[in-house]
Amino acid sequence: MLELSTVINGACAIDLWERACKTKWDKPQIMIHGDFAIGNMLLLDGKLSAIIDFGGMALGDPACDLVIAWTFLKDNARDIFIREMALDEGTWLRAKAWVLWKATFELCQIADKNSLEALIQKRIIEDVIYG
Repeated sequence: MLELSTVINGACAIDLWERACKTKWDKPQIMIHGDFAIGNMLLLDGKLSAIIDFGGMALGDPACDLVIAWTFLKDNARDIFIREMALDEGTWLRAKAWVLWKATFELCQIADKNSLEALIQKRIIEDVIYG
């Protein structure tokens, strides 16, 4: 986190992480994709036609697949997705923790913290921490 201490609010990030770690998926495990990202979605005529890359497919906690709410969806689309998924607060906290981990990891790999790629990761982090 030291590398990002001037980029993100470490106290808020740690608070989110700690709250998420206090929750767990206490329902039967379900099938998860494991890497549900825009790059693994195929579109045909502007509509979703397939999901690919099932290398991480397993039974588990759906929180890891909910990251798409912050990495792809925005504003009203995100709100609708969250509402329609009808999952408990703990699941959404764990999803936010997954997003925080992934976005901070990605941001650490980017040398120019002001590049477009870095700005995208910063926006994701801000949405997760403050949104």
